[in-house]
Amino acid sequence: MKKKISFLIIPAFIYADGLHSLLEFATSNNKIVASNVLIEKAKKSEVESSQSAYYPTLDVGAFYKRDDDTSPFQPGDTFSAYGKVGVDLYDGGRKSNTIKQNRAVLKSSKYNSLAYKKSLQLQITQDFYNIKSAKSTLDALQETDKELLANLERIKKFYAVGSATNDDVERLKAAYSNNTYRISSMKYQILSLKKLLGIKVGKKIDTLDDSSIKIPQEIQQELSDSILSLQANASSLTFSAESLNANYYPQLRLEDTYSVYDYGREDSMVTPLDNQNVLMLTLNMRLYDNGTVSKQKEALLMQKDALNKEIEQLKDEQNINVELSLLKIETVKTQIQSAKSSLTSSASAFETVSEKYEAGLVDYVTYLDALSIKTVAKAQYETALNNLQIAYASYYYNTNKNIKDFIK
Repeated sequence: MKKKISFLIIPAFIYADGLHSLLEFATSNNKIVASNVLIEKAKKSEVESSQSAYYPTLDVGAFYKRDDDTSPFQPGDTFSAYGKVGVDLYDGGRKSNTIKQNRAVLKSSKYNSLAYKKSLQLQITQDFYNIKSAKSTLDALQETDKELLANLERIKKFYAVGSATNDDVERLKAAYSNNTYRISSMKYQILSLKKLLGIKVGKKIDTLDDSSIKIPQEIQQELSDSILSLQANASSLTFSAESLNANYYPQLRLEDTYSVYDYGREDSMVTPLDNQNVLMLTLNMRLYDNGTVSKQKEALLMQKDALNKEIEQLKDEQNINVELSLLKIETVKTQIQSAKSSLTSSASAFETVSEKYEAGLVDYVTYLDALSIKTVAKAQYETALNNLQIAYASYYYNTNKNIKDFIK
């Protein structure tokens, strides 16, 4: 018999998900995380593309030209193929600033991805412990359900022999039905939370294992990834503005083109070219554009200033959130002590009232009140314990740490 019991119990532990395993799984299977990875790859390709701009270019081509009427100086059909090598000798710093801009955008993308991952960790942690709290409330209601059902059966027997009134039976029936309703609602709430958690993690959630978060000690606050992402964006705008200056600098390009020719319907007095090599050095410089480029640069720098204002705001918010996180931890610790004291008192009071109720010394109203208080106290205590874990996680998040690194 013991072997059968073990066989039935083991699967529940095998398929139970701990908080750390959920966070690890979400890192690889959350769809937004996967989307951010693709965005990073795209930005990296843009960096590589801008770096390739320093290399010479090689173009090949061909053309066919037909003139219906030939002339002594021009054949009727001309065939040509060519190859052209070109390189920019000087571009005013456009390429170098473009590379710096794309690198800054890539950096911003990476920080943005990290910010989402850490935010996702906090959301999953909150859902994890909220489900735990809801499950504790469900357990308390189910214990109440057993207590009410047992007393309902007992009072029915008393009513059958005339020792209790119909009102006593109906009152307990109402209390039992109301508790059943609350159980049904709580089951739906737990199911909903699991469904939402499953979307964030990327898999179906069945059973949750017990997990706890380390108590914060000597944690060094770091700038949030969201702030670092905005800082990188601000840098990219600076480089973008600098690249516009290239429009006012000389643009120097060297090209060498080699062409071969063939002809048809030739009736020419001159010998046409069979091949030709052309070396060309091009210098271009903009002298006037009515301030178009300077206004574009001004607009980019204004966007950068706007981002810097947003960064200052986010820094203030992060500092406040860290302070509030520490205050929340201390507040929840106080709530745990109060809830524990309330649970001890209510459990003792219910035991006394229950004995008196069974002896007929108190009425069902007193009994139901004591039972309700004990049920609420138990749920509050378990919820407070779970809220402390959420408070720890919030503190780690606001100091820009990976929550999964602090799970026991």
